[in-house]
This record gives sequence, C-alpha cells and structure tokens, in this order.
Amino acid sequence: MKRTGPENIELKNLIEKLNDLAIKEKVKLWKRIARELERSTRQRRSVNIYKIDKNTNENETALVPGKVLSEGELTKKIKVAAFSFSEKAKEKINKKGKAITIEELIKENPKGRDVRIIG
Repeated sequence: MKRTGPENIELKNLIEKLNDLAIKEKVKLWKRIARELERSTRQRRSVNIYKIDKNTNENETALVPGKVLSEGELTKKIKVAAFSFSEKAKEKINKKGKAITIEELIKENPKGRDVRIIG
C-alpha cells in the first residue's frame, strides 16, 4: 500500500515549513515535529490540559504535535503551542497562559529554545 500523507493543505504547508526551518537553523526539534504531524489523524497525539500542567515549569513553552483537549486546569503561566485546540481548551489556557499555533511558535522562536514536547 502506498503511503499518501496528510490531505489537509494547511498541514502540508506547515510540515514543509518545519522541514525547511530544521535544515536552515540546524534544529532537530522541528524535524521531529514534522514527522509527528505526518502521522495519520488517529495516531496523532491528543493531550489534556492537566498533563501539560503536570509536565511543564513556569514560563516554559509546551509543544503538542496534535490536539489539546480541555480536561483539567492550568495553574502555571505557560505558552501552549499545538496544531489544534478544542474551543474549551483554548479558553482555559488563555485565562492563565497563552495558546498559540505551531506556526506562530516558529516565527517567534525559530531556534526552539525552552520548548518541551508533550504527549
């Protein structure tokens, strides 16, 4: 069976940007995130807020190569970058921290410093 990859055009463009940035900045983090996003939707990560809160420190950036779900509460001031968020999760995160897309993260932090992959 031939592997086809993601059909979503936005996702394809994001994966291409991540691969280009990994080569340009020599940062393996972006190559790994691109590989994670190339997976099928069923295999992609989905992480609840309580898990993000448990595994991060104050003023850190959590990166989820998949979807953030709304179970739990955020107690720390952190940035959460993900491919997608549920509406409730976005509201909960923005009360205490900041919810951003992966594209916004690569614009503001191309070197990938202080980023923790969750999931």
